[in-house]
Amino acid sequence: MEKFKTVISNAAPWPESNVDTDIIIPKQFLKTVKRTGLGIHAFNDRRYLEDGSQNPDFILNKPEYKDAKILIAGENFGCGSSREHAVWAIMDMGIRAIIAPSFADIFRTNSTKNGLLLIPLSERTIKDLTHIATQTPDTKFEINLKSQAIEVNGNIIDFEIDSFVKKFFLEGLDDIALTLKNENK
Repeated sequence: MEKFKTVISNAAPWPESNVDTDIIIPKQFLKTVKRTGLGIHAFNDRRYLEDGSQNPDFILNKPEYKDAKILIAGENFGCGSSREHAVWAIMDMGIRAIIAPSFADIFRTNSTKNGLLLIPLSERTIKDLTHIATQTPDTKFEINLKSQAIEVNGNIIDFEIDSFVKKFFLEGLDDIALTLKNENK
């Protein structure tokens, strides 16, 4: 897993609630066990029109958010069935962190195991961040995992993260790498 220290990027505001794993990666794209190549299908039914062209109304298709590494989402992001592919698809399209009021438990687990940072913040804070990202799309958000803080326009927003998960991310560990650290035992 790639080490996670700091991400500096604009943020794509998509405050829709209950974005489930079928919205993130529809079932017809689950035929692979590779972690790469799924980004093109992430949010497929929202990103593309019936003729296969890009939906200009979808937030991640808008030119100002196309390269965003941070997604600001609504509550209960990642609900639905357990699909590790959902995390793989999001990461493959370049997103490194999602900020939302809440996340589905199984999505959180899959994200932790694959290096996608999930940051739960209050609904009020999410509304404020969504407003900033919408009004000034080029605003840079700096997520510093070591200090557990997001800096936006000179303001610092602290966030909580489990100390074990933080260690995983900072050291770039996954379950196998953690096991190998104890190989001599």
